[in-house]
Amino acid sequence: MSTMYADADPRSKLATATAAATPTTTDGFGASSYALFGESPPQIDDETGRTWLTRGANFIVAYTLAKPGAVLERRGQVDEYVLLIESPEPWALIKAGGETVEVTGEHIAFIPPGDSRIELPEGGEIVRLFTTASQDLAALCSNAETYAAGAPHIPPLVRWPDPPGGFKVRKYSLNVPAQEGRFGRIWRCTTFMINVFEPAAPRDPNKLSPHFHDDFEQGSLAMGGSFVHHLRWPWTAKLSDWRDDEHVTCPAPSIAVIPARAIHTSASVAPGMGNLLVDIFSPPRKDFSDMAGWVLNADDYPAPAHSASGAEA
Repeated sequence: MSTMYADADPRSKLATATAAATPTTTDGFGASSYALFGESPPQIDDETGRTWLTRGANFIVAYTLAKPGAVLERRGQVDEYVLLIESPEPWALIKAGGETVEVTGEHIAFIPPGDSRIELPEGGEIVRLFTTASQDLAALCSNAETYAAGAPHIPPLVRWPDPPGGFKVRKYSLNVPAQEGRFGRIWRCTTFMINVFEPAAPRDPNKLSPHFHDDFEQGSLAMGGSFVHHLRWPWTAKLSDWRDDEHVTCPAPSIAVIPARAIHTSASVAPGMGNLLVDIFSPPRKDFSDMAGWVLNADDYPAPAHSASGAEA
């Protein structure tokens, strides 16, 4: 990963922030993906509500507007998955592993493998994150064809170590005060790292942070306001690798999937303080995990001694 971070940006302290200035490749580049939830038909429209599904190489984003009384069930779920309730109103009951856990608004929860169900008595807006090992959901994704032949530079997903004491439903409040030197509000599990940023005003166009990730994708999920995602691909010796720059406006709710080795930066643009962005990585990132105090639940989910996970958001 490489970057143009200002000295005041906490990411300037990352070990990966001093990598090569320009991405290189002999295998071409992957394509970006964008999905504006609500502006196209949902992939699932049934008694549970409407669900839009978009994927990356390793992850699936399921954005749901649930009907009151909706039950979202997974049987034989192959690995741990995520429930994010960003707004304060919805609440859910998670039933998994013989326990029932209530999750109120403004929480993130990690749900164990196996059989589970999310009950939403009052319905509402939720997001679930799965790995692409959930093949039934991967097949439904709006951009499934983008990954029909795989994704350049993305290694196979290697899950991080199991939590001490085994899997169970773990929930965390999003209401964590900002702290100088910490980048966002980061939680991880065995399959994901999620960074929920503070609500933001429009970004200063003179303080952007173009950078790239060498061997992993970034999902940038807009849950409020609007963002412009700027992407640039370097020229290689092969003309077929060349791509036009992208400057794509994605109002919430939406997802941008940024491929490996694409230079990128995102700017909040909606007036006021309602710009809400969530960054998604699968597997978790080692460079973020190496920063003391950045991962808020690090004690619950140990990092591996060595990880193939890549670099920066």
